[in-house]
Amino acid sequence: MTKPGYVYLMANRPRGKTYLGVTSNLVQRAYQHRNKLIEGYSKEHDCTLLVWFEAHDDIQDARAREWKLKKWRREWKLALVEEHNPEWNDLFDDIA
Repeated sequence: MTKPGYVYLMANRPRGKTYLGVTSNLVQRAYQHRNKLIEGYSKEHDCTLLVWFEAHDDIQDARAREWKLKKWRREWKLALVEEHNPEWNDLFDDIA
C-alpha cells in the first residue's frame, strides 16, 4: 500500500516569495508554515500562505513532481498558481 503525497507552494504575498515543498500531511505542514514552526527559508521569508497544491496517490510521485517543479523558472511557477488560484487566496481553510 502506498502513502499519498502532496506538492505545495507557500507564499508571503501575491507574486512574492514562494516556497515549494512536498509532504504526506498537507494540513499539518501548512499549519507549521503558517505558524512559523519550521526553520529555514519559509520562516525567514514569511511564506505563510498556502497558494497551490497538487495531490498524488503515491508520495514518490509527489517527490518526483516537486523535483521537476524546482527546475521550473519562477514565472512558470507563478503562472501555475494563477491558473488555479488567480487571486492568490490562502487555501488553508479549504483543506483544514
